[in-house]
Amino acid sequence: MNHDHHGHAHGQAAAPQAPAPAGTVYTCPMHPEVRQDHPGTCPICGMTLEPLMPSLEEGNPELDDFQRRFWWTLPLTVVVTALAMLGHRWLGLDMALQSWVELVLSLPVVLWAGAPFFRRGWSSIVQRSPNMWTLISLGTGAAFVYSLVATVAPGLFPDSFRAMGRVGVYYEAAVVIISLTLLGQVLELKARSQTSAAIKSLLGLSPKTARRIRADGSEEDIPIEHVHVGDRLRVRPGEKVPVDGVVVEGRSGVDESMLTGEPLPVTKGVGAALIGATLNTSGALVMRAEKVGASTVLSQIVQMVAQAQRSKAPMQSLADHVAGRFVVAVAAIAVLTLLAWGVFGPEPRWTYGFINAVAVLIIACPCALGLATPMSIMVATGQGAKRGVLFRDAAAIENLRRVDTLIIDKTGTLTEGRPAFEQAVPTPGYTPDEVLQLAASLDQGSEHPLADAIVSAARARGLALDAPERFDSGSGIGVTGRVGGRALALGNTAWMQAQGVAVDDLLPHAEPLRAQGASVMYLGVDGRAAGLLAVSDPVKASTPQALASLKAAGLRIVMATGDGLTTARAVGEKLGIAEVHGEVTPQDKLSLVERLQREGRIVAMAGDGINDAPALARADVGVAMGTGTDVAMNSAQLTLVKGDLRGIAIATGLSHATVTNMRQNLMFAFLYNAIGIPIAAGLLYPFTGWLLSPMIAALAMSLSSASVIANALRLGRAR
Repeated sequence: MNHDHHGHAHGQAAAPQAPAPAGTVYTCPMHPEVRQDHPGTCPICGMTLEPLMPSLEEGNPELDDFQRRFWWTLPLTVVVTALAMLGHRWLGLDMALQSWVELVLSLPVVLWAGAPFFRRGWSSIVQRSPNMWTLISLGTGAAFVYSLVATVAPGLFPDSFRAMGRVGVYYEAAVVIISLTLLGQVLELKARSQTSAAIKSLLGLSPKTARRIRADGSEEDIPIEHVHVGDRLRVRPGEKVPVDGVVVEGRSGVDESMLTGEPLPVTKGVGAALIGATLNTSGALVMRAEKVGASTVLSQIVQMVAQAQRSKAPMQSLADHVAGRFVVAVAAIAVLTLLAWGVFGPEPRWTYGFINAVAVLIIACPCALGLATPMSIMVATGQGAKRGVLFRDAAAIENLRRVDTLIIDKTGTLTEGRPAFEQAVPTPGYTPDEVLQLAASLDQGSEHPLADAIVSAARARGLALDAPERFDSGSGIGVTGRVGGRALALGNTAWMQAQGVAVDDLLPHAEPLRAQGASVMYLGVDGRAAGLLAVSDPVKASTPQALASLKAAGLRIVMATGDGLTTARAVGEKLGIAEVHGEVTPQDKLSLVERLQREGRIVAMAGDGINDAPALARADVGVAMGTGTDVAMNSAQLTLVKGDLRGIAIATGLSHATVTNMRQNLMFAFLYNAIGIPIAAGLLYPFTGWLLSPMIAALAMSLSSASVIANALRLGRAR
């Protein structure tokens, strides 16, 4: 997200807009490349620009404006239409006078209610990017100006134009088209606001205030925007954690389900990391703020969703390209319609020609075409976000369905990434608890994750740990020290050999444990083997089901891990993954992705760590675990907030549904124009006597946009 904090120098002119926060950037939903620091319309398609980041407070000023214009002028439109249909017959009005009455009633509708459309139409001509507003302003403008001249200077027209004592006027066509277009815009803006509902629900998760502890120990409630890095904050039971940080006092269970989907609260003690917007359930905590504002995890997620909703699908560039040419073609068809009727049509020839030309301009409006893909993308990204699947951009949604090979990292992706103690096997003369108690006492000083697993297991069993009198760590392969007057050594086979401790008797126990995917450490006491300890990283409960659904979707699954080959193969066998690469470096993972791509495969890579970042960035679709590192998430096109591989299956399903939806929308839009334009031009008149009035054309145009939006919103119910 680029937060261009422009000044607000020329944003002052647009006074009626709701006050957006300073530094707000506005962009077009269809053309994300358009960015400016004040509200306005898109120079390419004329759509109203929206703030890059939706906020909870702001209403939609444009929606209010259009609703006001619509409701205030609707009575005038109804009266003008009624007069045009029935004025002479029922009210016995003089026809020339009636034209003047219609003119006076139409002026506010055309000049005030229709003003935004004419401004956009003019801008599209100046910018040389013809769009729907070009057609609408040409059509209504032509109908109004023609009628104005017919009312003010009827003498300019030949007799063939006169009927019932006056030159025919088309005020009703102009006003009805403007009212219907306004109605279409109101409906469209309402639907568009639904698409940002997902972001608003995410924004709604974060608390509005925080309780800050001042230097003198007194406390105050402050708005969340005023929290600074390093502030000490109190989080009482039942409150949400205000920002990301660490616990400095207290202990409590924190419910992180909004991020991880894990239903059980996670116990947090001093030094534990806290994520903003998670819920403190039981105890009181004091925390130190470490990430505030836009850098919190929640804000990053909101930014990713907003960015994805604004990005352009590859399919959209085609639709844009077509829409531009299409407008020019339609204008040409309208001119041909006018000439053909004027030269060959029945009397009043030019009148027929004129009405049909206006109908062509109105019905061919390409707004449905322009909305076809952005609506689907917005709904899909919102749907994904609600289910813990964040797409980085529209291209990721389109590409995901083409993926045929998935490379998966083991630790933290297939497995929990948190090693857990499995068992202790003692030699004669020791009990399992003694082996665990001695190893844990020695390991209290080590920060290795395996050591952490052993210490936690001993504490969980209520074993009393002795403080080590001496402690030395040996480069990650083992530790030595003295506990209770005895010399202890703990580590792998190589470490034990270096300490002169024979472990041959324990080997028959060690190999089967390793084959099951566990890491094994030996314990030596005073130079003799006392037993071994097995620690393993359990497979996530969701993994087998996730792999089954991915295989069912026809994906080839490859596992790549930095772990030893024996352990990697054991996990692969347990999960039914045939292709396993062990002991790979970040560079090896990158090469593996490139090799598969050279074989012509579309590769997705799933990982959670810094070591996966290069491969995630290189893959056709990178999938990061939301439980992993920021680097991984920034390199990936897809983030699974819950770190659950089933998310890939959800995302793939969503990708297929979205692309199908976009194709349906484009088909609706094209089909509707293919049928509408010939009827409006009057091609069926010689055979059926059918003509399409500009008013019906305007209604059909609004309905076409509505149908595209309705179809896109169906994605919200896709399973």
